[in-house]
Amino acid sequence: MATPGSGIGSRPKRRPEMGALLDSLAAPFDGDAAQRAALDALLQDGLPHARVEAWKYTPLRALERRSFAAAGSATVTVDAELLAAIPAPRIVFVNGRFDPTLSALEGLPAGASLRPLSQLLAAADAHAAGLLQHRYQRRDEPFARLNEVLAREGAVLRIGDGVQVAMPLQLVFVGAPAGGDQAWHLRQCIALGEGAGATVVEHHLGGGEHAHLGNAITHVEVAAGARLRHVRIQDEASRATLFARTDAVLATAADYRRIDLELGAALTRHELNVRLEGEGASLQADGVLLADGRRHVDTRLGIAHTARDTSCSLTWRGLAGQRGRAVFHGGISIAAGADGSEAALSNKNLLLSAEAEIDSQPVLEIHADEVKAAHGATVGQLDPTALFYLRSRGLPEADARRLLTAGFCREIVAGVGDTGLRAQLGAALDRALARVDA
Repeated sequence: MATPGSGIGSRPKRRPEMGALLDSLAAPFDGDAAQRAALDALLQDGLPHARVEAWKYTPLRALERRSFAAAGSATVTVDAELLAAIPAPRIVFVNGRFDPTLSALEGLPAGASLRPLSQLLAAADAHAAGLLQHRYQRRDEPFARLNEVLAREGAVLRIGDGVQVAMPLQLVFVGAPAGGDQAWHLRQCIALGEGAGATVVEHHLGGGEHAHLGNAITHVEVAAGARLRHVRIQDEASRATLFARTDAVLATAADYRRIDLELGAALTRHELNVRLEGEGASLQADGVLLADGRRHVDTRLGIAHTARDTSCSLTWRGLAGQRGRAVFHGGISIAAGADGSEAALSNKNLLLSAEAEIDSQPVLEIHADEVKAAHGATVGQLDPTALFYLRSRGLPEADARRLLTAGFCREIVAGVGDTGLRAQLGAALDRALARVDA
C-alpha cells in the first residue's frame, strides 16, 4: 500500500479552493515521487487568471468548473469513412489511445520508424523515456505541466541520417463519443537525422460529437541539413477542447516548413515554439485561424533566433464570424550574436460579423546589430471595392463574400508543392468556411 511520499500511487496534494478541472485531471495520477512533486506544485499554483499576460485573451474560468474522466481502455468505434482519405503509412490514436486496427504502418523505408510511445516505453527505449524528462515549471504553462506528469502515450517518428521518405507520413488523432467527457495527454516526437527529409501530416479529427479535452506536446528535432515539411489540420468536434504545444529545435542549415489550419473545436490553443540554433537554419510557418459560431481559437508563436544567418517567414490569416474569437500572438526574438538573421511576420485578419472579435499581438525583440526584421498586423473587413467589383459582374453578395473570404485563406496553401496535399488542405478549408456561411 502506498504511503505519502512513497511515489507511485500516492495522491497529490490538493489545494482546497482548486477548481473541478485540475481536481479531476489529477485524480488518476500514478507516477513517481518526482512527478508527484511536480503535480503538487501545479495544484498549488492553480490555473492562470486573466491578469497573467499569456492568458489575457483566453480566460479559463468556464473550463475550470468542468470535470473530465481519464480516457478509458474500452474500444471506441470510429467510422472507417473518416479515415478513408488518409493513406498509409499512418498511426491512429482514438481518445488518446493507440488503435492498431485503424493504423497502417507498412511501407516505411529502412531507417524510418513510426511507433506508439507506449510500446517504446515498454521496451525500455532510452530515447522514448527521455521524452518524458522534459520539465515545465512556469506558472503560465499549466497544461504542459500536466502533460509532464500524466502523458504515457503518443506518436514517435524517427528518421535516420540521410534517409529520404517520399510519401507523407500521417499522424491521426481522433476524438470520439465515449459516454462522458474524457481527457487524455499525449507526448509526440518527430526527429530527423542529418540530411534526412520527410513530410508529416498531423490530423486532429472529430469522430462524432463529444466534449472531450486533449492535451498534447510535440517535440520536433531537425538535425543539420535535414528538411521537414509539417502540416497540421485541426478539425475537431464542435464542443471539444484542445491544448497543443510544439517545441522545435533546428540545427545548422536545417529547413523546417509547416502549415497549421485551426478549423475546429470549441476552445483550442496551440503554442508553437521554434529555436533556430544552428547557422543557416530556416523556418517557414504559415497558418489559418477560423473562429466561427462561439469558437475560441488561440495561437501563440515564440520564434527564437540564437545563431547567425538564420531566417523565419511567418504568414498567418485569421477569420472570425458570428460570435467567434480569434487570438494571435506572434513573438520573434533575435539574440545577441545572431547577426545576419532575417525575420518577417504578417498577420492579417478579417472580421465577418459585428459580434466577432480578433486580438493580434505581433512582438519583435532584437538584440543583434546586423539583421533584417519586419512585422505587421491588420484587422479589418472585406474590401468594399472588391465586393462592389464582383457584384457589378453579376455575383450575388453572398457569393462575392464567399469568394473573397476563400481567396484570403487559400493564399496560405497555394504554395504547397504536393498537389494531393494542396487539394486536401483546400478541401478542409472549404468545409470549414461553409460553416461560416451557414
